[in-house]
Amino acid sequence: MTLLLGATTIGLILALLALGVYLSFRIFNFPDITADGSITLGASVTATLLVHHWSPWLATLVGFVAGALAGATTGVLHTKFKINGLLSGILVMTALYSGNLHVMGKSNVPLLNEVTLASQIESLGQRIFGVESDVNIFGWAVGVRDAAMLLGMMALVTLCGLVLYLFFRTNLGTAMRATGDNPQMIRALGVSVDFILILGLALSNGLIALAGSLLAQYQGFADVQMGIGMVVWGLASVIIGEALVGSHRIGLLITGAVMGSVLFRLLVAIALRWGLNPNDLKLITAAFVFVALIAPAFLRKVKSVSTAKASAV
Repeated sequence: MTLLLGATTIGLILALLALGVYLSFRIFNFPDITADGSITLGASVTATLLVHHWSPWLATLVGFVAGALAGATTGVLHTKFKINGLLSGILVMTALYSGNLHVMGKSNVPLLNEVTLASQIESLGQRIFGVESDVNIFGWAVGVRDAAMLLGMMALVTLCGLVLYLFFRTNLGTAMRATGDNPQMIRALGVSVDFILILGLALSNGLIALAGSLLAQYQGFADVQMGIGMVVWGLASVIIGEALVGSHRIGLLITGAVMGSVLFRLLVAIALRWGLNPNDLKLITAAFVFVALIAPAFLRKVKSVSTAKASAV
């Protein structure tokens, strides 16, 4: 039970990563590789501030802002310096590796003895449940920290998803979605496509950095290697979510990205529990994303062939 709760909590945290990847890859059709660096940036900035006894909420906010600045930098390189979008993300991601090392001063920053959002949520859970160790849930003994973190992350991700949904219903959010669909039309209407793209990438990487910040506080450390392969992870969550909801409505797609992240994390946890070699985790993830990318076209082809045969009969 503890394994499932922990996997679900991490899935909810990484749902913010999925939302950020959805924003860049699906809304703007922009191959933003900055995510691998910005998730570590959010973790490293927050961890460093926590070690210097900053408020966890303020440190988390600064981590979000740092990620947004990284995303904006990628947007500026692409729009103002006319560098290919993929190369822009690679440049910023590469620079962030050294930047994260400078921020932390070393490759790993432990947070076990610091006041974090996780420790604050645990204290709140102890007061709510009235116990300090385990709480009984449907006959299962579950740690207060695990239960409280699950509820806390569920509330936070729900709030972020709702804010993102409401944002996309504003004039600016609608212009952002239209920019991804038809930038020529938006440009003809007098809207600055460059500004919209920079803002969108900033918001995307801000969410990704927020995921890194929360993940570091939940796991109790920030590590310079923690962002490797996170773009693939986020893309896998988005693809799973799209398959789950089967709709193009923005609200359902946001919900699907969250569901996809949680489901994907649960599948990984179950696979590890059944004996999957952790060294093969990234390989299995890449293989899954490959299958998920080609499956829709394959299924459409099969459906068209079946329809053609039925029509011939």
